[in-house]
Amino acid sequence: MVKHLDNIKSQHTSGYPEVITSLPEAEMPFEGVKAWILQADARQLVFFEFEDYAKVPEHSHGYPQWGMVIDGKMELTINSKPRICEKGGEYVIPAGAKHSATFLSRTRVMDLFSEKNRYKPKTIK
Repeated sequence: MVKHLDNIKSQHTSGYPEVITSLPEAEMPFEGVKAWILQADARQLVFFEFEDYAKVPEHSHGYPQWGMVIDGKMELTINSKPRICEKGGEYVIPAGAKHSATFLSRTRVMDLFSEKNRYKPKTIK
């Protein structure tokens, strides 16, 4: 039984399982990131996968955002205060706060956006 659980765990350390990647993929405005959207009536839960060279430029939005690092390491800057977030680390970005992120390794993050249309699904061509 333990071997079976170890195999399942190792399958997911380098990416999300199909239960996530079967969700609609998000259009992303920057390089080195993939994301999948779980849509609710008034919010979005987004599962991100960032390459170790990815950067999210400084921006803000009018609603709060909660997030958690599933795997990897990033430097998150909120209102000019940087901090390192690693596996299991949570963060809250208040409404209106300027924030950015630099990824220090391949990193998986899930973010809950208090707005239903933060990201749009990729259009099928």
